[in-house]
Amino acid sequence: MTEILHDLAGHIAVVGSGLAGLMAALTLAPQPVVILTRAALGAETSSAWAQGGIAASVGADDSPELHLADTLAAGDGLCDPVVAASIIAEAPAAIAALERAGVRFDRNGAGALSLGLEAAHSRRRIVHAEGDGSGAAIVRALVLAVANTPSITVLEGYEVRRLLLDGERISGVLCATSKGMVVLPSSRVLLATGGIGGLFDATTNPIGNFGQGIALAARAGALLADMEFVQFHPTALDSRRRPLALVSEAVRGEGAVLVNERGQRFMAEVPGAELAPRDVVARAISAEIARGGRVFLDAREALGNRFAARFPVIDALCREAGIDPARELIPVRPAVHYHMGGVATDVNGRSSVSGLWVAGEAASTGLHGANRLASNSLLEAAVMGMRAARDMTDLSWRPMKVPSDHARSIAQDPSLVRPIVSRHLGVLRNAGAIHGAIAALMPLVESEGPAADPAIVALLIAVFASLRTESRGAHARTDFPLKLMNAQRRTMRLSDALDIAQSVIPYSFARSA
Repeated sequence: MTEILHDLAGHIAVVGSGLAGLMAALTLAPQPVVILTRAALGAETSSAWAQGGIAASVGADDSPELHLADTLAAGDGLCDPVVAASIIAEAPAAIAALERAGVRFDRNGAGALSLGLEAAHSRRRIVHAEGDGSGAAIVRALVLAVANTPSITVLEGYEVRRLLLDGERISGVLCATSKGMVVLPSSRVLLATGGIGGLFDATTNPIGNFGQGIALAARAGALLADMEFVQFHPTALDSRRRPLALVSEAVRGEGAVLVNERGQRFMAEVPGAELAPRDVVARAISAEIARGGRVFLDAREALGNRFAARFPVIDALCREAGIDPARELIPVRPAVHYHMGGVATDVNGRSSVSGLWVAGEAASTGLHGANRLASNSLLEAAVMGMRAARDMTDLSWRPMKVPSDHARSIAQDPSLVRPIVSRHLGVLRNAGAIHGAIAALMPLVESEGPAADPAIVALLIAVFASLRTESRGAHARTDFPLKLMNAQRRTMRLSDALDIAQSVIPYSFARSA
């Protein structure tokens, strides 16, 4: 029998405990909030794994206008410039809010914030903590702040399986726990569930993150946006470790260069060289690997013995793989790192479903466009977490009808989906591969088995990819290598995507016959 948490009814529900969720809960204080997290608070989040830091125009030679220009350039024509400008303008305030919450950012001898440089940024503007351990340091401080906030109730080991609706409004969440199924009645829910890296074999994200928030919102009828744009980080450490360890762009920002197995610096003639936008670097590295070569990051001259002091986390990861980055080449390869698409939201994080907000990587605000600018992700998570919280505060709890009978809900397993997605929806795509993915994913979606929710997210990526007949940002098609004249963002619901997929399947089978 499903337990109903009557004593917590009406509390705002925050699903996820990464940067967006933690900042939202803290901003809502002293209003009662419940954080629902599958793992321990702050654990298994991409936020805690972030190395670079937070992009913010706080330097004397910088401005929000310069930061916006870099963001729009990286977004390759698909950013919403109004949304992007508003989020970027709040960056200094977000840094200040994080410091008030207990985050201690790195500072120089004069006491000013120490600023790093990353790809496609025209200025040093990456605010970091503990060198390359920014995400872990930030999450650690926020977890402590949450623990010291009486208005926040934390429910660990609660995995949200479905959003419950009263008509077209959110009425609660259905959770799986070690003691059985539980319902939290709430008319205000924030999804801050992270990204989709777990759908791919090669990822730098927690492998359990397959886009749960997107699947939840999609099943509830929410609009999804720009799902085809999956960012592959160019420089994951090429080792047996899973998920792959990240070698931050900040290493290239400090002067490290990319070379192939012949010692050739193959990015030297590309505009921006090693600090070109991520999609450009990822495709160049993929091309080297596709011809049978290998790619390495050479930090010996740029950093040498200073490597461990500047990048202690990366140094430890390299040494775990038997590599001394101060004296040896670091083998790298592209890996899924971030998803620009997600649940479509407005400037306050509201989705198209009444009572549902989404913030962080699970959302698509229009900030990132077709290709996220480095370290804009933690910025968006902090700003949008706070914005959603303020917006939710303006609406009071209204009792809703909570369904008494719930659809069968089983644990989700992306293992059947990963080979399909990794093979067909990688760095380089074409119609045959995309249609093959759709044909292979549809039976998993329709099965309503353990692979259903991961397959829904993957199918959405494939359907959106099939409709974008161009190469733009992180979406590269070998059969449509050029950009269309007019860039267009796209939104649709799951029902629309399923209709499109059904129309594609006969074509897919005909191609394979």
